[in-house]
Amino acid sequence: MADIIMITGGQRSGKSQLAEEMALSLSPKPVYIATARVWDDEFRRRVELHKLRRGPEWTTHEAPLDVASVSLGKDDTVLFDCVTLWATNWFFECGEDSAKALAAMKEQLDRLCAKCRHIIFVTNEIGLGGVAENAMQRLFTDLQGYINQHIAAMASEVYMSVSGIPLKLK
Repeated sequence: MADIIMITGGQRSGKSQLAEEMALSLSPKPVYIATARVWDDEFRRRVELHKLRRGPEWTTHEAPLDVASVSLGKDDTVLFDCVTLWATNWFFECGEDSAKALAAMKEQLDRLCAKCRHIIFVTNEIGLGGVAENAMQRLFTDLQGYINQHIAAMASEVYMSVSGIPLKLK
């Protein structure tokens, strides 16, 4: 099983940049698993900013759902960005059934983590702002919280990025 690092935090907290730096410190040729589905022009610009930061040493695989099928070597260092977008994809793929989505995600993660040496997960803390006003948002926030707990339990290190400052939690 891979050595797992988890980096969590809010939107634009510096999570991805921290993860990229960590991945490059572990490998000269890291692998990037991109889970986003681009749904509008503004989000497309966000994705492009991420791509511009990464140089030619990165190998990128787009995997909005089936991350376990990404071809990896046992010595690879993987940056998985991001769990929240991946959870969104699974949540809607499973008809907003968070229990079904969580089971599918755990199975995918177990298979993925068995394939490589290091994996860094980037995720969001979306439940810090209070209880959502509608049931769908609450179900998704719960799903996000449960998958974050699952990854954190497997991780040897967990960081929270706040305003660009990494805080080591585990």
